[in-house]
Amino acid sequence: METINLEDLFEAKLAKNEMIEPKDWMPENYRKHLIRQISQHAHSEIVGMLPEGNWITRAPSLRAKLILLAKVQDEGGHGLYLYTAAESLGITREEMLDALLTGKAKYSSIFNYPTLSWADVGAIGWLVDGAAIMNQVMLQRSSYGPYSRAMVRICKEESFHQRQGYEIMTQLSFGTSEQKEMAQDALNRWWYPTLMMFGPPDVESPNSENAIKWRIKRETNDQLRQRFINQTAIQVEYLGLVAPDKNLKWNEKKQGYDYSDPDWNEFKSVIKGNGICNKDRLLSRNNSHKNGEWVREAAIAFGKKQEQESKAA
Repeated sequence: METINLEDLFEAKLAKNEMIEPKDWMPENYRKHLIRQISQHAHSEIVGMLPEGNWITRAPSLRAKLILLAKVQDEGGHGLYLYTAAESLGITREEMLDALLTGKAKYSSIFNYPTLSWADVGAIGWLVDGAAIMNQVMLQRSSYGPYSRAMVRICKEESFHQRQGYEIMTQLSFGTSEQKEMAQDALNRWWYPTLMMFGPPDVESPNSENAIKWRIKRETNDQLRQRFINQTAIQVEYLGLVAPDKNLKWNEKKQGYDYSDPDWNEFKSVIKGNGICNKDRLLSRNNSHKNGEWVREAAIAFGKKQEQESKAA
């Protein structure tokens, strides 16, 4: 009787671009990589609600307030989709949240920077969500089925977020001189943190090789960063703004823009918890979790009651 090699079956599925599903056999390192990546992605969506939520009560118009409310609500939904996808790998929601709230788990470094003006809300939508889309479109073809399917809806909503941000930046850039100055200031502060979102250079990235090998990701950090810069530099020029990089210029030979690297020491410091808003973000999430404890207890009690009534019937 021929013995079936499960690892060979796994590799064959990847080679044929077939999805790996929760009940399929998978290498333990593949499972661990997915849990780390998907849970960190979920954490980023949840923590990412905080910088813009800070501006809901101060939005300059009712229309702007409604759009921002919808956007922040979307981010919360994205986190729930992703936590559910990660749970299919055998980790519990409680374990993931505990890792976030205790500071053990990481989330995107970008959300540890403050939103100082309304232009920052525009810059986040335009730059941060633009970078997120660049990264997440390829994740729609991730080899893990639940992750791939979650990204389809998330990407559609992120496209709305990016357009919302670009609209704000357009209004400011073509407004008064003070408004344009506000837009330029936001661009100056968010440009390099956004470039850091794609992760460290490929030669320094400890997880990229496996992510590409297992087809969790389809492109490397540097490839995505370059494409983002090529796209965004044109938008910066249209807005009449100036990117805070003297080395940003078109390179005809490589058909892409030359650019300066971010300060990777700053990136590492923020990841380690030393960013401007790291402590505030974790404190806010812990307070929200504590304040919502009664809701979770009520939901559990209601569920048990329904179960008992069902059995009695």
